[in-house]
Amino acid sequence: MTRDAGPTPPSDRIVALDALRGVALLGILLINVWSFSMPEQTLLNPTIYADGAVYGEFAGANYWAWAFSHVFAQNKFITLFSALFGAGILLFIESKEEKGQDAVRLHYRRTAILIAIGLMHAYLLWYGDILVAYGVTALVVVAFRDLDARQLAGVGAVFLLFLPVTELLAAVSLGGDAIASQWAPAESVLREQVATYRGGWIGQLDHRVSSSISRQTSGYISGSFWQVGGTMLLGMALYRVGAMTGERSSSFYRRLVALGVVGLAITVAGVAYIQANDWSADAALYWRQFIYVGSFPLAGGYLGLVMLYARRRPDGPVTRGLAAVGRTAFTNYLLQTVIATTVFYGHGLGLFGSVTRVEQLGFVAAVWAAQIVLSVAWLRYYRFGPVEWVWRTLTYGEKQPMRNPE
Repeated sequence: MTRDAGPTPPSDRIVALDALRGVALLGILLINVWSFSMPEQTLLNPTIYADGAVYGEFAGANYWAWAFSHVFAQNKFITLFSALFGAGILLFIESKEEKGQDAVRLHYRRTAILIAIGLMHAYLLWYGDILVAYGVTALVVVAFRDLDARQLAGVGAVFLLFLPVTELLAAVSLGGDAIASQWAPAESVLREQVATYRGGWIGQLDHRVSSSISRQTSGYISGSFWQVGGTMLLGMALYRVGAMTGERSSSFYRRLVALGVVGLAITVAGVAYIQANDWSADAALYWRQFIYVGSFPLAGGYLGLVMLYARRRPDGPVTRGLAAVGRTAFTNYLLQTVIATTVFYGHGLGLFGSVTRVEQLGFVAAVWAAQIVLSVAWLRYYRFGPVEWVWRTLTYGEKQPMRNPE
């Protein structure tokens, strides 16, 4: 074992990769705010409405606020974040192996800690947690770590085909009945959920626990595992070819940006399709394929844009600000939940179901500004975010240095 067997020091970090992670972390709030502030069924069907909740006014500025988030963010930033997580697995293992450590054992240990934190996040704060799915999937995809980039991409593609194939089979065989109860739930169900999250923390447990269990069992096995796993494998492939670390040519990243335009067109076509079919359940499973397929090239476009910008302005304030958020992504992910549940849930301001989609965007912008400023300020004095420090300390079994050298 080498002398320095701890985490990667800040001086050795890849700024472009951190900036990309920061963009992904901030971007996912554009979609997560929907489930923080509205019934979870609105993630599937944005037109559903509960009496007494203002979010359902799906017209005018509210419609365009939804359209902006849907087209540019829905499934795009979580795709980018998942790919980054996959790349991070290989980066971690390679770093530990270079230091003569048992990389796979450390991977399993840090992943078990991630799952434990995710379980607390899901059951104590917010059912929309992604950490548990990431952790469990990471235990599986690490088995493919020795494959080359082409092989990783091939296995990832097989994973990613599972969801659209099963959904299209359901659409052909069952039609709208396959998702009717989720697509058009009874208004009483929506009202009950609004009342639950406007109430106290104890009262929220009924919905939060049941929804978390569903997401982590049947929802994970039938959907999340395949999508998250496939995307992680693609991220590992992109890392293998140097795309995630800014090592490719500018022309390579410009081609990714051009590919992003294709993804944007697919997503917009999906909106036209579902609207032409009057938001019917029969069309919904087909619409989901536009979202799913379009998200991958558009996420690639974002990757290209960030890498090109970071290459042009590596020490600029925007790059450094985004990189600071990326370096503290674990802390910032949980901080988003703490802020949002304090604002929208009944143990805080109790605004659940009572903010418009335009106001949701204002909330997102405010959180973005706060997180960028706080992340930059924190890293002036400390090596890691507070949650990152706990994660690393538990992973290595010894207290990690927290403050930056004087």
